[in-house]
Amino acid sequence: MEISKLSAEARERRSAEIRAFLRSRRARLTPADVGMAPGSGRRTPGLRREEVAVLAGVGVSWYTWLEQGRDINVSADVLDAIGRVLQLDSAEREHLYLLAGLNPPTAPPADRAVPAGIRRVIDGWLPRPAYVIDRHWKLVAVNRAARLVFGYGERDHSCLVSFFTNAHFRAALRGWEDAARQIVGLFRADAARYPDDPEFGRLAEDMCAASPLFATVWAEHPVGSATEGVKSLVHPAAGELTFDYTMLPVADLPGARLLLYTPAEGTPTQERVAGLLAVRDEAEAEPAPERVPAPAPAP
Repeated sequence: MEISKLSAEARERRSAEIRAFLRSRRARLTPADVGMAPGSGRRTPGLRREEVAVLAGVGVSWYTWLEQGRDINVSADVLDAIGRVLQLDSAEREHLYLLAGLNPPTAPPADRAVPAGIRRVIDGWLPRPAYVIDRHWKLVAVNRAARLVFGYGERDHSCLVSFFTNAHFRAALRGWEDAARQIVGLFRADAARYPDDPEFGRLAEDMCAASPLFATVWAEHPVGSATEGVKSLVHPAAGELTFDYTMLPVADLPGARLLLYTPAEGTPTQERVAGLLAVRDEAEAEPAPERVPAPAPAP
């Protein structure tokens, strides 16, 4: 039943329940659980509202209204994103759907509409990393090498958010501060290309609230337009990796870009990435251990 058709008393009960439910799930997580630096000045345990909102790719005000149990429109994609950030299991995810007034889905949400040809390109780019970001810097297609090299997991919906909130990524990347200015400059330039798109302003505002580092660089007003460069990082298992990268527009997705990474010449990067993939393939190919049946009870 739609929330608007519930009695006032029922709406109040549902609002109280979703408020308590989301707060409890925020409180049980630490910044380290979602790959963020601990920070300082936390007066209460758990994640802050703005951190959940940014990691889920929704507005801070919108998420606050949801947590307050206000009568707002929600979508399955948004609830799934929040569920991933809060690390909800299947029962908790279903509970969130019902509290929000939606029928729980019977299947996982479909991938965003990335052209099949582009998917073949990034999959065929192995053992080199490749991925696609949309206009708002959301990751919409990522190959296995990119996940292994850059550590993109299920909760990484945006390379912009991950860059500034993932403590592991920041520690691994060489020249992080220079890269931060370049990324913020590119994002600001993108925002200027789409003056009628309010999403850029919301993203910048939310990122400033969630990341003091982003706020500092954003205040410097850098602007960039680089479409190629070098990225170097220290991978915990493979050691130092250096790539030349190129950004290409995706014609069928306005504003989207394909990022292709090529191991730098004269470095052992390609062999090391191939080794990472081989180890992962071997681990995935290992059969699950056989379960020993429990002994029958004595008569």
